[in-house]
Amino acid sequence: MKKLLVDYLPFDVKPEYINESIKENNGKLVVRGVLQRAEAKNQNGRIYPREVLVRESKKYMQEFIKQRRAMGELDHPESSVVNLSNVSHNITDMNWEGDNLLGTVEVLSTPSGNILKELFKSGIKLGISSRGMGSVETVQEGEAQQVGNDFELIAFDFVSNPSTHGAMAREKSIMEKWRDWRLDESIPNYFRGYYSNIESNIERLDKNVKAFIKDLGKDGLRNESNELSALYKKHIIEFNVKFQQFKRKNK
Repeated sequence: MKKLLVDYLPFDVKPEYINESIKENNGKLVVRGVLQRAEAKNQNGRIYPREVLVRESKKYMQEFIKQRRAMGELDHPESSVVNLSNVSHNITDMNWEGDNLLGTVEVLSTPSGNILKELFKSGIKLGISSRGMGSVETVQEGEAQQVGNDFELIAFDFVSNPSTHGAMAREKSIMEKWRDWRLDESIPNYFRGYYSNIESNIERLDKNVKAFIKDLGKDGLRNESNELSALYKKHIIEFNVKFQQFKRKNK
């Protein structure tokens, strides 16, 4: 059975290269590194056969990169669809060196892209995470899982920590690192331009979610209404509180 497969590699870029790239590209940040690796067990215990990755990289080049829509997100998306509101970068080229699939990445001037650029400039260690749909088969006497021939590549996302199981202690997410790093510093002026837009979107979302929860209760879907109400209080209200705190500290 096919499922969402997310696998991580460190994306190493020297800090001095960041400034050079910005200068050479008229303020735009372009970075290059390993996107995926074939025939090697990764931190999730999965092995991607070279022929599968070669096929998918060729397909990705034709259908996404050449059409300038090879976009990726920030952090660990849990969907098989790229969320445009969270897009941070675009892959502009890919090529093979041995079993390593290398890529050239253009950081976009989107809200998530601006965060990604600032993290790179500050020397924050990031990783690249491939996202795709496929099945796996247990191999090596239960020591590994081999990705099946039905694998379909979706995107490459920037992340702060591997999506692994087991002994690794949880690291902070990219958004948490950015928040901690920025709360004690003055933020760039361009971030302040998002304030009114975010507030109007929160207000509209708040109104629609409340109406939806109320109507569910009226139609006898009380359990669903209560469940969504709890999620609303946990996530939307909490986000708004944190956002207002952030805004007050960074006027």
